[in-house]
Amino acid sequence: MLFNTKMLKNFTLDSLDGNIGKTKDFYFDDLHWTIRYLVADTGNWISERKVLISPYSIIAVNDTEESIGVSLTNNQIEKSPSINSDKPVSKQFEVDYSGYYGWPLYWSGPYLWGAYSTTSLNFDESEKSTGIHKAWDPHLRSMEEVMGYYIQANDGEVGHVEDFIIDDETWAIRYLVINTRNWLPGKSILVSPQWIERVSWSDSKVYVNLSQEAIKASPEFTIETLPTRDYEIRLHEHYARTGYWMDERLVHDQIR
Repeated sequence: MLFNTKMLKNFTLDSLDGNIGKTKDFYFDDLHWTIRYLVADTGNWISERKVLISPYSIIAVNDTEESIGVSLTNNQIEKSPSINSDKPVSKQFEVDYSGYYGWPLYWSGPYLWGAYSTTSLNFDESEKSTGIHKAWDPHLRSMEEVMGYYIQANDGEVGHVEDFIIDDETWAIRYLVINTRNWLPGKSILVSPQWIERVSWSDSKVYVNLSQEAIKASPEFTIETLPTRDYEIRLHEHYARTGYWMDERLVHDQIR
């Protein structure tokens, strides 16, 4: 199911034996555009460090109760590797963190979650990827930081990042929600990470391989709703691009 991150922010995080806190931010990698951690605001429960929750541990998102179920105990979380609130997430921390919980490293294979295409670890060993791959060094970014970045089309600026649309099955970022009201007649539109050429972190800009005119004519997105598959098809047809659901169907067939 698709969610926007502004909706998920401040959702209650429920562990196996209590309340952890609320979602505060999200860290994603800028290669696969996938959320790797939820950042929890634990109040006074665990102070002086960030508490990171991997999608590996997420049971379900309940939008009715505005909660996210986590398959960890409070004791596990409290004893997990510590990360100071004023330092970025290092690869060594991620290795220690994954080792503590016994989870595979998400950069250890060719798919979205390493050897797998989703966060589910219930596959048979025969379904696990054994293909040759090159390990990559993930660079984690804060969604809070990226909101407000300008969007640079082929022929000029067209708006800024307003939100993100994510899939709670794979935790992939499906779209960036772009507010064009300062540049165009004014509307919100969606841009897929697949159409992004690069991100300039120093200039706070996202460069997309699209023209201003194409973006201006893009199907309008209503921020109060979530995209339906019919809308997604129209959006991809507008840009003459293949939908991510077709690519993932191919990946699933390859894994099986």
